[in-house]
Amino acid sequence: MKLYLILPMLLWCLISSAQKYNFEKEYKSIEPKVIDWRRDFHQNPELSNREFNTAEKIASHLKSLGIEVQTGVAKTGVVGILKGNKNGKVIALRADIDALPVTERNDLPFKSTVKSEFLGQEVGVMHACGHDTHTAILMGVAEILSKNRDKIKGTIKFIFQPAEEGPPPGEEGGALLMVKEGVLKNPDVDVIFGLHINSATPVGVIRYKSEGLMAAVQRFVIQVEGKQTHGSQPWKGIDPILISAKIIDGLQTIISREVDLTNEAAVISVGKITSGVRFNIIPESAEMIGTIRTLDYNMQKQITERMKEMVPDIAKAYGGTATIEIKSNTDITFNNPELVVKMLPTLKRVAGQDNVQIQKAVTGGEDFSYFQNEVPGFFFFLGGMTPGNTASFPHHTPDFSIDENGMILGVKALTEMSLDFLNN
Repeated sequence: MKLYLILPMLLWCLISSAQKYNFEKEYKSIEPKVIDWRRDFHQNPELSNREFNTAEKIASHLKSLGIEVQTGVAKTGVVGILKGNKNGKVIALRADIDALPVTERNDLPFKSTVKSEFLGQEVGVMHACGHDTHTAILMGVAEILSKNRDKIKGTIKFIFQPAEEGPPPGEEGGALLMVKEGVLKNPDVDVIFGLHINSATPVGVIRYKSEGLMAAVQRFVIQVEGKQTHGSQPWKGIDPILISAKIIDGLQTIISREVDLTNEAAVISVGKITSGVRFNIIPESAEMIGTIRTLDYNMQKQITERMKEMVPDIAKAYGGTATIEIKSNTDITFNNPELVVKMLPTLKRVAGQDNVQIQKAVTGGEDFSYFQNEVPGFFFFLGGMTPGNTASFPHHTPDFSIDENGMILGVKALTEMSLDFLNN
């Protein structure tokens, strides 16, 4: 790294390590509120682009703090604008607010029993990814900072984002729509911070990675056309199920034989195959739907180009035809390296030196990436697992749970990152 970049960062570290805000009373006072808010959101979850009651509760809280509030942003999003007593830069803090079509299976006293409709089916609704904790944490941050305007040199935007899990088919939503509607403008945001609670990271621990932290997510649909015939006479038709199997096998060779996996991880997975109606009929067509996960844009280009070449060629080799459509769901969650260096002293101060750990890249995706495409951003993982627990359940599952003792560290981190960045 160039010397002219290192010196300001060293100075920042010295200032940040020495700075104290003496918020321990505020943190102790806000923690029970944050837990109560989280439990309320958990018991009353709402699906993407349908977070009406959630948004109303958030907006009411921000207004009670004297924060300027915008509602209906990207359909159901809420934005709060807090201006400090001194002029300065503008930062954004983001929390996602939507839940998932998952039926909760644990025995929490505030367990969700909510039912809703998703893709024409009745489903259970659950905060199975921790967005309830993110929302409650950011509400706590807003309360503390609103009472300390004299310590804020600049402006803070609190972005409560709907539809992080993806809007319903045929609708726009999420971070992409928020950016499109100008959430990072007026006033223009300089940097953005966000966190994600993690059920496999111990309480008290923060994990991060500079540059690519989470994968770009693409969705693909493959349509295979064959020729229908009786199952007893396959030679009289063209079997789209066989072709589909060959295509799946071929796609995996892109990962195992063509992509340099020493660079970054990459994944191609087929999650759904639809074909046929009866055991003794070879059908006319088949459809496959799957996902591509990449952490490097050059690798992403190589993989998608090879898929577009390979799919029709394999089908042709077996007498059929096939088309492939690839659409982007999220980009790479890319942490700005200079911003990471600047903020690490803050994280180490609030969590402890040994509790701030480097995280390997993960192939899950986050639409926080769309904010990072516009301004420098820093996104990190917050511990939500009871220390010593080796049986934590993954995100997006009916048994998912987090240890609420980990939430207050999220409040501390976002609060002090905000002040350190603006004041230094």
